[in-house]
Amino acid sequence: MSYHLGLYKFTNGELTTPDVNTVQAVLSPVRAGQGGTSGGSTEYWIRATDGSEAEVGVHEDFISVENPQAGDVWKIVIELTDRLGAGILIPNGAFLCPEDMRTHLPEGMEDDSVFVPSITLAAFERAAGPFTHPLA
Repeated sequence: MSYHLGLYKFTNGELTTPDVNTVQAVLSPVRAGQGGTSGGSTEYWIRATDGSEAEVGVHEDFISVENPQAGDVWKIVIELTDRLGAGILIPNGAFLCPEDMRTHLPEGMEDDSVFVPSITLAAFERAAGPFTHPLA
């Protein structure tokens, strides 16, 4: 079964381009194999120290996370989200985002959002769970 997350940041109701320097700082040390670029996006295959992996695509307006495995790779995804000041669109349709993004969301998006002081693994698990296996 496939699991997909989208990381988005909004400013004044518009999507913000992910900061490439922050992405590289977080993902380059955990890059597990050849990535590449395709159609204007950069692909990363990342692996945490416990061996858990995920595919990450950095696109013009968002970051996709495909098939993250249970384990420490979730800590990397959460760190990336938090350092970017982004929110996470989870498969149930909720948008988990920092409280300070509330005034920047597009009209109507606030109703489907879960606001937290900061993006943490615990906040993500509360919003996206329950999971059958612990994420970390």
